[in-house]
Amino acid sequence: MGTPFDVLLIRPPGVYRAQSDTALLTEVLRDRVRGRQVLDVGAGTGALAIAAARAGAASVTAVDLSRRSAAATWLNSRLHRVPVTVRCGDLLAPVRGRRFDVVVANPPYVPAATQDPARYRMARCWDGGHDGRLLLDRLCAGLPDVLTDDGTALIVHSEVCGEQATIAAMEAVGLDARVIARAELPFGPVMRARAALLEGRGLIVAGQRTEEIVVVAGARR
Repeated sequence: MGTPFDVLLIRPPGVYRAQSDTALLTEVLRDRVRGRQVLDVGAGTGALAIAAARAGAASVTAVDLSRRSAAATWLNSRLHRVPVTVRCGDLLAPVRGRRFDVVVANPPYVPAATQDPARYRMARCWDGGHDGRLLLDRLCAGLPDVLTDDGTALIVHSEVCGEQATIAAMEAVGLDARVIARAELPFGPVMRARAALLEGRGLIVAGQRTEEIVVVAGARR
């Protein structure tokens, strides 16, 4: 699986580069967003937001905590002539009070040495706390506040975070949840660098250097 787009995405220093996890979620969302109100949480370069707009979404809103990422999303959406509203802030806070038909997210999910995410380093693009679930669990808990009555959330992450944990977190807030896409991929640079840490915590087996990336869908009951 390659890059998610056949278009150029400008990526300033400190902004997450769209990779294979983004590509997997892009393929999933293309058939689910036409005519829908879409929210992209943790937009990075705007890859998913642009994909949703190009797939016929009625509207697209993108949120990122990083000002650089928000600026990159705004710039890339304008360069590719697609309408994306960009907000800067923490997870769902910038859209409090609004509802969306589809929420897509590729949040930071790599287990880290510390629980608190990095604030000013590139690592904040992927650090997800000790077990990788720091942002995932917060996001799942907030989904009912932003989904419409027939809304769906699509979240991509690594198997090391526990797909069943994500399903359980979604079901705990009243969503029907299941894995709808998988891809087996070799470790990227960050996962390779943290392999010993992951082995020590029992999140991967000794010598494991591949991971399964999953897309978990959560829909209103």
